[in-house]
Amino acid sequence: MHYYPQSVLLAELKRLWGSKLENPAVMDRLYGRIGVEGRYMALPVEEYAGLDRWGVANQHWIEISQELGEKALGCALQRVKLKPTEIGALFFVSITGVASPSIDARLINRMGLSTNLKRMPIFGLGCVAGAAGIARAADYVRAFPDQVAAVLSVELCSLTFQQSDLTMANMISAGLFGDGAAAVLVAGAERDLPGPAILATRSVFYPDTEQVMGWDISEKGFQIVLSKEVPEVIEQHLAADVDAFLADQRLTRSDIKSFILHTGGPRVLEATEQALQLPPGALDISWACLRRTGNLSSASVLVVLEEVMLHQRPAPGTYSLLAAMGPGFCSELILLRW
Repeated sequence: MHYYPQSVLLAELKRLWGSKLENPAVMDRLYGRIGVEGRYMALPVEEYAGLDRWGVANQHWIEISQELGEKALGCALQRVKLKPTEIGALFFVSITGVASPSIDARLINRMGLSTNLKRMPIFGLGCVAGAAGIARAADYVRAFPDQVAAVLSVELCSLTFQQSDLTMANMISAGLFGDGAAAVLVAGAERDLPGPAILATRSVFYPDTEQVMGWDISEKGFQIVLSKEVPEVIEQHLAADVDAFLADQRLTRSDIKSFILHTGGPRVLEATEQALQLPPGALDISWACLRRTGNLSSASVLVVLEEVMLHQRPAPGTYSLLAAMGPGFCSELILLRW
């Protein structure tokens, strides 16, 4: 992986688009508002100019996803001193490439995972997939309380870059999304692993919102669909959905002491703060992760969760709400107790 300040990436984008840009100053203003200070790239920045075929980009995704996936999952296992063979199920989530056999299958050989591993590769959920993966893993260990499930996200957003697309959506995407990987272990009730308890989960789908976010897929690969309606959907629906979810657990928003939110982007975080009427500083960790690495799609909420667990762990007995939104359009809500 290669880390670059946002200024370097902006200069490279200007060079690639060159005279096609009617007003380069627009990009300066746009990227100044995005609030990202730097991002990881799968390849050295100078190699993207020659990345003009989707098949080549996807092959990079296959190779690098295995490397990053092995590191992320290996790190998670090492922290709790588990062997690779102790994982009973693996939920692999990504929206930035495709492979068959899927990445989770390839990791069995690389990492010595169990040959009886239950594999569940998930494609298409985008930014919401990290939270959805945790929720589905929680469902799994309720059925198998003696097992440990893993959620692995690898997102190489830079490999989806469309050089010929000068739409505002692609300009924002090129400045907002970064590359990264993250893994979470979810243990059944009969296993003793550190971390918060998952008390409840909820999936919410918003009808007739398919064009709010996602991909248009062609021979060129993945072309971003990113509507200005995303913050509007959040402002219209998120508060009511959260309140209904918490009410079913006999809780209210005032009972939630910390919010673990997908980074999204400035407008997404602002819309979330406004919708939930959060106090100042409630999403500081999400804002910090956005500045440091950009939006990592499904991996973002997992990175925020890691920051909370390692550096700002809530007091025992308190509640957290983990949430993300993504293509569908949909949201995933998870209630945690520390």
